[in-house]
Amino acid sequence: MNKVILMGRLTRDPEVRYSQGNEPLAVARYTLAVNRRFKRQGEQDADFIGCVAFGKAGEFAEKYFKKGQMVSIVGRLQVRSWDDNEGKKRWSTDVVVEEQYFAESKASFESHRDAAPAAPAPKQTAPSDGFYPIDESIEDDDLPF
Repeated sequence: MNKVILMGRLTRDPEVRYSQGNEPLAVARYTLAVNRRFKRQGEQDADFIGCVAFGKAGEFAEKYFKKGQMVSIVGRLQVRSWDDNEGKKRWSTDVVVEEQYFAESKASFESHRDAAPAAPAPKQTAPSDGFYPIDESIEDDDLPF
């Protein structure tokens, strides 16, 4: 089984191109910054995962997805290889999007986008948007398993 489920923020607006042919097909590429649940000292806080959406899903991403927006996707992992101009073997791993969803309300996204970058987000005590906050201060070494 090849199934991937991700939730993260778009690192930039989706880049959309159309295939050539009788019926052009939208191909949207975007990157999700997916927070890591646990972080060891010196590691980055997030993984940056490339995603590609075809057809109607690509057109949807082009029209509605914006940089910084929290989205959730379901798809499959695809690994490609090719020889570059110098004859070196290159590899690429992407998630091919099968389903994509908004993971925050429009109002929440706009307040997040318009907030000053220096101002820390207020701590939530109760989930107002249906998502429970994750305590990012817990380290792998603190877990009992």
